[in-house]
Amino acid sequence: MLSPRWKSKRCSARRRASTSASRYTAGVKAIFFVALGGALGSVARYKMSGWVLHHTMDWKFPAGTFAVNVVGCMLAGLLAGLAEKQELFGADARLFLFTGLLGGFTTFSAFGLETMYLLRKGELLVAGSNMVLSVLVGLLALWVGLGAARA
Repeated sequence: MLSPRWKSKRCSARRRASTSASRYTAGVKAIFFVALGGALGSVARYKMSGWVLHHTMDWKFPAGTFAVNVVGCMLAGLLAGLAEKQELFGADARLFLFTGLLGGFTTFSAFGLETMYLLRKGELLVAGSNMVLSVLVGLLALWVGLGAARA
């Protein structure tokens, strides 16, 4: 027969193992939601920017990235507004939508690379236009999305 002290040590070891397993499972689940959203967002970015590029081939302006950034900001505003107004999304849904889907969809890293490329080519006006318009129109789209969600 086990002494009460030994049983207590065994029970606390089981609780620690159970807590560790539960944290591990929650972490894996979070990574799954972010990865799934990121994959879908990246494919959506690829398809949308390719479609825009196809229709703006003769432009110097990086219209595909610009369009994706504006749409991404609009979606972020709309979803954030819905989440704020109606407490619509749980933790898993927020990970999937914001960190995963929108993180994979929006392209500010591509924005930086394309702007730097334009600067190196000496296309200062186009690079400047890209910087100013991406930020201003993106913020405007975010504001519109928040307003639409609150309406």
